[in-house]
Amino acid sequence: MIGNLQCVVLDCSDALELARFYRSLLGGTVNQPDPRWSLDDNWTTLHLETGMVLTFQGVDDHRPPQWPDPTRPQQFHLDVGVKDLDEAQRQVLALGATILDPGDATRCWRVYADPAGHPFCLVWE
Repeated sequence: MIGNLQCVVLDCSDALELARFYRSLLGGTVNQPDPRWSLDDNWTTLHLETGMVLTFQGVDDHRPPQWPDPTRPQQFHLDVGVKDLDEAQRQVLALGATILDPGDATRCWRVYADPAGHPFCLVWE
């Protein structure tokens, strides 16, 4: 092992807005003091109760992925475990997510995009 994962960084047009979206989805604390990062308008953190940290980097020319278009690939995605897919879907759509792939009744996961266009999946636990 070379090192430990400290965080996952998502480029976006508005770092604070996207951090708030993921706080509503996953819980946690936005911009918790942490000596590893200097916070500003273009760098926002979300410390989760699990110890995982998501960070959001604002970029002026952000081009969101367009799933499943390989010319603008997803670059990464998060799987979020949920107890009730339908209820979780209602909640993420209310937060500003969009459905990319609703699946069907036989599948235990669905694909969404966050407000900045990054794909993520809700997965039945």
